[in-house]
Amino acid sequence: MLGRVAAPHGVRGSIRVQPLCADPATLLDLPQWWLRRRDADDWSPHRVVGCRLHSGTIVAEIEGVVTREAAGALRGAHVGVPRECLPAPDVDEYYRADLIGMSVVNRGGHVLGLVVDFVDSGAHPILRVAAEGAERLIPWVAQYVDRVDVHARRIEVDWAEDY
Repeated sequence: MLGRVAAPHGVRGSIRVQPLCADPATLLDLPQWWLRRRDADDWSPHRVVGCRLHSGTIVAEIEGVVTREAAGALRGAHVGVPRECLPAPDVDEYYRADLIGMSVVNRGGHVLGLVVDFVDSGAHPILRVAAEGAERLIPWVAQYVDRVDVHARRIEVDWAEDY
């Protein structure tokens, strides 16, 4: 997920999108977005007629969305694109979707659980790790995340079992 539709913008069907990616310009350069409405499980393609950065959000015009009411119906929808449209991540960069389901292990070798999601905070993302009815929230910062092994699907962290 690269963004979320926040609200209509204006009266002609534009939408405001809250970017959830490190570089919002990623969305600006794509001619088509995939949207998943809050009440749906499937994604549907939508041609982007135009978009621009505006006060920390993206204002976009989507083909076929021409009224404020139609734009309002998209509120809360997730914005994404097919994987092949995204640039390859740099060394020590990861797409969050690739980390979901990875095992999280502390320095003592104890499995803390599996990555189920990320929580966005003001300072940095927080890794949500679930195991046997318990949940841990681990800040996604170098101080706590030691290593990511994509091939082994494992994240090593400096985090005690009783945190």
